[in-house]
Amino acid sequence: MRGVGGLPVIHAENWDVICALIEQNLAAGRTGPRWHPRSRPALLEGEAAGRAINIATLAGTPLYIFHVSCGAVVERIAAARSAGLPIYGETCPQYLHLDWDLYDRPGSDGALPVCAPPLRPHAEQTSLWDALARNTLQVVSTDHCPFTRTEKARGLELNDFSRIPGGVPSIESRFALLYSNGVRQHRFSVNRWVEMCCTTPAKLFGLPGKGVIAPGFDADLVIFDPDRRVTLSTEFLHENVDWTPYQGQSVQGWPAVTISRGQVIADHGKFLAEPGRGKFIRRTL
Repeated sequence: MRGVGGLPVIHAENWDVICALIEQNLAAGRTGPRWHPRSRPALLEGEAAGRAINIATLAGTPLYIFHVSCGAVVERIAAARSAGLPIYGETCPQYLHLDWDLYDRPGSDGALPVCAPPLRPHAEQTSLWDALARNTLQVVSTDHCPFTRTEKARGLELNDFSRIPGGVPSIESRFALLYSNGVRQHRFSVNRWVEMCCTTPAKLFGLPGKGVIAPGFDADLVIFDPDRRVTLSTEFLHENVDWTPYQGQSVQGWPAVTISRGQVIADHGKFLAEPGRGKFIRRTL
């Protein structure tokens, strides 16, 4: 990887230990969704991140850590970056806005937010917001994975939390959630918001012509209404799934117009793009 200038990426969890914890919990009759996060503790996420950072350091490569959910990983990234190491990390809206109490909801609702890493106790959110403000974490992505209610329930019916398909939908809500609860709450600036959501991902992953408003770059733009108030719901959103983890949450600020390569493709909730207009982008290293 070092020889070609690539960027290694990692999902930081210790699978061997997680498997042992899952087995222990199931053997003890602990089969419900609340045991999903308790089989994948933050301690193991931090351990895996630290191990990956050590290996990347020995190999002389940078490292990008996906979907950070807890302070244990933030601490390891911060220590590495303070030592001058090229270590990068991201988090996702679900880890900033939701917590593991959702796994205790009755019926199949407790299965809906099963994802990996899992949602953490509410107290973990503070370290993630602070890490975004300090640039310890550089990106907010979504890890968008829209399993339906029926698909989630099938896993629950097996009486085994580890068989519940993992993933939550967040792709349509990300931009507004970060503006409403980040910029408007004075956690970071508008410029920092754009860096995390647009500029930095394009730079880190070598997407030519993306992430910057400048001559020679693609005219990819969002016209954003900072005053529009929206209540997130399955009925309002356009994601190909029949639930949203942010049901009922209110945000202030919402995209009005989306422009791709100079063409308006969405206008106040109406999708205008023609099928097949996508263009392959060859990444650079």
